[in-house]
Amino acid sequence: MRIQYISLVGLILLQTCGLSSIASEPLKISIWPEQAPIGDGKFEKTDVPVFVHLPAPAKATKAAVVICPGGGYGGLVMEGEGHGIARWLNSHGIVGVVLKYRLPRGNHHLPLIDAQRAVRVVRSHASEWNIEPDKVGIIGFSAGGHLASTAATHFNDGDSKSSDPVERWGCRPDFAILVYPVISFGGKGHSGTRKNLLGESPSAELIDFYSNEKRVTDKTPPVFLTHAFTDSVVPVENSRMFYEAMQAHGLKSELLEFSKGTHGYNGYKGPEWDAWQKRCMEWLDELGISREKN
Repeated sequence: MRIQYISLVGLILLQTCGLSSIASEPLKISIWPEQAPIGDGKFEKTDVPVFVHLPAPAKATKAAVVICPGGGYGGLVMEGEGHGIARWLNSHGIVGVVLKYRLPRGNHHLPLIDAQRAVRVVRSHASEWNIEPDKVGIIGFSAGGHLASTAATHFNDGDSKSSDPVERWGCRPDFAILVYPVISFGGKGHSGTRKNLLGESPSAELIDFYSNEKRVTDKTPPVFLTHAFTDSVVPVENSRMFYEAMQAHGLKSELLEFSKGTHGYNGYKGPEWDAWQKRCMEWLDELGISREKN
């Protein structure tokens, strides 16, 4: 449990993480059979896909990560914060599952419903995808970081009596990785993200519900965060508030801050981008996630 500060001078000494090439296209599956819930007991006919990137069998660690791209809840950065992340995870033997979650468009229920379902779907395919059901995490960027932090703080154990076998699985991620995330919908949050998720005039109760620094409990899984001091889009206080809440509960957590850097870490490349990926893999290894079970 620690907070790290890295300057650009220190970054020169860090080793770049290379990406391995993927021999085949990702597997695309729909997470909902025909109709998807939209909240309040209602459903809609829609297709919500995940794209499953499997690592080379010889490298497999039996871990998987659901990937939530950013985009302010108004769009999705599917390559830089989606498929590119899956390829990076594959290079370390981890299954990468890119979630094309529904954008709220006036219904705040949709992204979380899809993220929870994606975690359940991954667990339900554990034997097919050569993973352990207790090594399923979630990663998110910017507004996708808000979604990932929501999934890490709003979860249940599944419904053992459900006629849908996927719904019998719990949706609590085993770990979460939050990259320059939106966390709070208070004064330090991101107004555009809040507006896109909650609408023009959300109630105080709804703002509180989705301000995830307030939702941390003793059951919140381990969390790794990274943010730059100089992020002019989403203030670093978002990550700090979540990290402080984790520490107050005595939970495994780490915040990697950078003295310089932009939102998106210079277009998903450069020293900050390489450094958080390197330290994140070390952290996962310390948790026993990025190495195969004995």
